Amino acid sequence: MRLFLPTITGLIVAGAAIAGPFDEPHLDIVPRTEAEQDRIDQVTAPPTDFSQPQSFEVNSAGATTVRARDNADAFSQPSANIGFDGELDFKVGNGLFRKLWVSAPSSTLASDGLGPLYNARSCQRCHLKDGRGHPPEGPRDNAISMFLRVSVEGPTPEDMAEIEDYLGTAPDPTYGTQLQDHALAGIPAEGQMRITYEEIPVELSGGESASLRAPTYDVVDLGYGPLAEGAMLSPRVAPQMIGLGLLEAIPAADILANVDPEDEDGDGISGRANIVWSGEFGMPMLGRFGLKAGMATIREQSAGAFAGDIGISNPLFPDPFGECSTIQDACRTAPHGDGDDREFEIDQTGLDLVTFYSRNLAVPARRDVDDREVLRGKEVFFQTGCSGCHQPSFVTHRLAGDPVPAQSFQLIWPYTDMLLHDMGEGLADNRPEARATGREWRTPPLWGIGLTEQVSGHSYFLHDGRARSLLEAVLWHGGEAEAQRDMVVSMTPEDRAALIRFLESL
Repeated sequence: MRLFLPTITGLIVAGAAIAGPFDEPHLDIVPRTEAEQDRIDQVTAPPTDFSQPQSFEVNSAGATTVRARDNADAFSQPSANIGFDGELDFKVGNGLFRKLWVSAPSSTLASDGLGPLYNARSCQRCHLKDGRGHPPEGPRDNAISMFLRVSVEGPTPEDMAEIEDYLGTAPDPTYGTQLQDHALAGIPAEGQMRITYEEIPVELSGGESASLRAPTYDVVDLGYGPLAEGAMLSPRVAPQMIGLGLLEAIPAADILANVDPEDEDGDGISGRANIVWSGEFGMPMLGRFGLKAGMATIREQSAGAFAGDIGISNPLFPDPFGECSTIQDACRTAPHGDGDDREFEIDQTGLDLVTFYSRNLAVPARRDVDDREVLRGKEVFFQTGCSGCHQPSFVTHRLAGDPVPAQSFQLIWPYTDMLLHDMGEGLADNRPEARATGREWRTPPLWGIGLTEQVSGHSYFLHDGRARSLLEAVLWHGGEAEAQRDMVVSMTPEDRAALIRFLESL
């Protein structure tokens, strides 16, 4: 397979071998020296001794790591190395992240512009305590931290025509790219998501068992007529926010080095890069963010969420009515927050501050790294092949700037390769996104996963929260990870418990 990608020096071919990096226009990069690269190769090499922790392993996010708190604020701390001025920007960004937007016109001009169609009134409403969202728990719970993506088949955009395996889609002509289940007074919401579950028993070795809940999704109370024929729906739970700036600073070349679409090394794993159009920079870029790596940068991800989730216009998504379609007249003609002296409902300064906040939400330090069961679980993790997708460590770009960004040249342990993998029919949403097929998902980072219940008040995992525990999440793995799942099913109960104990320490 040949995938043509833009780089600093022209075009490269990505496939079995990678010839060079992507353009990374959002980063001010200082090239690595040969000596630095040798050090990086040494510190990121797979471990051979599981009797003790690796050097620096306790600091999951390098110098940005913060101590692990024992309360729900564990994911809401700033990077440890951003300094006083950085902390001030972080706190202002946090205020904007938590801001409850209201309908226009309002006496609070800096806070009006909500909707008219929306999923939440603030970023924090979905990413509660900067952690993971959840599906509705019973008929009285809402789906405020979960929504449905929507699309129909469409042509490949001209700008992406040279990207091999690009899968063209288009917004639903009525409902756009996501279903907004809230609306301002007098305007119909687009519809409501309904979930039903079927329990599937799984027999495990040693007389143990588990039960998986298989969801079915439907939309009721559609406010603007039926969905388009062939409309594809994909449920999405809001992911945790920690460590995003570090993921953005991983060199694209290091991510692409693991691309193996034809499985030439024979390990059964065929990671692929998602290539997406960046409206921020007007070029194809490596997708890094979102459950299918559908966004290239944190700023563009934040701007898209303001527009799609809250209906707030901004420099990258300037429509004041969010993504209301041309037939949703009441939405388009309602009062909007750009009717005063503001050009956008959140301006460039505000977007930059929210981006800074999102970039600097710190990863807590590991816990119990020298615990005997944790060390055995780590050994099982590697022996089982989980590290084939959940790559333990990277070293970020050396970055320039004044001040130097906190994410510069850090040894980090996110446990992700940032690539797309076929996860099997059980997890398929059957909705493509750029190069990601309906069976592919980006490997999610695992850092902080053991603090999910403490921060978010639940233990729901995977893209739609169907897994009620880490073990259930593992047992849902299929496709490229089917062999690893089967090994977990058949291993001794003691090793299975150790594996989960290791994941809880991350």
